[in-house]
Amino acid sequence: MIRAQRAEQQNDSDWSLLERVVQKDESALAALYDRYSGLVFAEATRILRDSGAAEEVLQDLFYQIWRTAEKFDPARGSLPGWLLVAARNRSISRLRRRSTRDDDELTENSVVLPCNLETTAAQNQLLGRVKTILGGMPDGQREAIELAYFEGMTHSEIAEHLAMPLGTVKTRIRSAVEILKQALA
Repeated sequence: MIRAQRAEQQNDSDWSLLERVVQKDESALAALYDRYSGLVFAEATRILRDSGAAEEVLQDLFYQIWRTAEKFDPARGSLPGWLLVAARNRSISRLRRRSTRDDDELTENSVVLPCNLETTAAQNQLLGRVKTILGGMPDGQREAIELAYFEGMTHSEIAEHLAMPLGTVKTRIRSAVEILKQALA
């Protein structure tokens, strides 16, 4: 049955797969990933000369497809063309940021607090709220966010430490940050 599904997905056009991604069909995204991840990874690696950074570009692009598939317009060009241009642009942007600081994870996953932390009481109160929120998170999310923010580990270091795929780590951190943003807003 799985082979039949894969054969069917290989015959699907990019645009029919994107239409299914709009409906949040994970197997359609997986088919697109299988089809184009090598192309995107090769382009990012060629520019960045760093497989870890290239993996992050790859994951970011497919996460963007998952979030914004409805915005793709087949009249504007092919999906592989868009992926190559996007991989190139993100890789070059990453190289430019390296000169200042190679830590886009910090800005991407930042939480803006709407309170004044000048006093020790306010800090303690906020810390208590954060601990409560973290305690309510699934173990995987909590562990990933703690390693990122309290241990200062990068996404790649966390993936290696936890022996899990980089994309999984990034998704868990991103989800945990969203939970914190909503709870602390």
